[in-house]
Amino acid sequence: MIVKYPSVLTIAGSDSGGGAGIQADIKTISALGCFAASAITAVTVQNTLGVTNIHSIPAEIVRDQIKAVMEDIAPDVIKLGMVHTKELAIIVAETLRHYPEVPVIFDPVMVAASGDVLIEEETIAVLKHHLFPLMAVVTPNLHEATILSEMAIRNETDMKIAAQRILKTTCQAVLLKGGHLKGGNKVYDLYVDQIGTEVILEAGYVETPNVHGTGCTLSAAIAAFRALNYTLDVAVKLAHTYTNGAIKQGADVKTGKGKGPLNHFYDPQKLTKNRIEPGS
Repeated sequence: MIVKYPSVLTIAGSDSGGGAGIQADIKTISALGCFAASAITAVTVQNTLGVTNIHSIPAEIVRDQIKAVMEDIAPDVIKLGMVHTKELAIIVAETLRHYPEVPVIFDPVMVAASGDVLIEEETIAVLKHHLFPLMAVVTPNLHEATILSEMAIRNETDMKIAAQRILKTTCQAVLLKGGHLKGGNKVYDLYVDQIGTEVILEAGYVETPNVHGTGCTLSAAIAAFRALNYTLDVAVKLAHTYTNGAIKQGADVKTGKGKGPLNHFYDPQKLTKNRIEPGS
């Protein structure tokens, strides 16, 4: 008998500032007791103040990174982040179709917290057609949900309508990140899936600029909890709790001159060894 770490492959862009993208994903997956592997889709030039440039990794290299990890480490779950060109979206979709048994958590990175647009406009239709049908859950923020649903989102009712519109792209579930939509002292997200589940996840609003990488962290946490054998709906709830804890624990820390990162290691877990497989 051999022991296998629960593992997650993150496919995303690199953040030179260390707060979002691949860096946030690896920190999150590691903090939750899973093994993290990566396939980098782009190298961004950014810090806490914003994004100033993006260098795309050739789509074939991204494909080969994914295959190298999947054919050797065989991760339990895949987290998909920045897919910013149509060519890349098509190749990633073609590659992921070879691993239908592996759930994919997709954070459709289009707009950064700073307001910077990170995706080519013509790529959006390709994402919907080629990638969304392969996804276990898609996790857009309000800006991204507005683009994907093609409607303004001003309140909770709009969120529900938008989430259902996105669900019609045939992904299995949607977690719409509502943020501070309603104002006051609460933030909330909306989870819906194809079997009719609808859950509103609320948390107290934390007054802090340190929210860079929140979306990456949340989706990576969902992937990690799925790798730890939680069902998707439970993984979403646990990831929501973890992410809000990371915001609170990093709220008063000064990292850079702009929007700082979360505290991913506020409650680190040991690397888990809970997968037993027959072997020699």
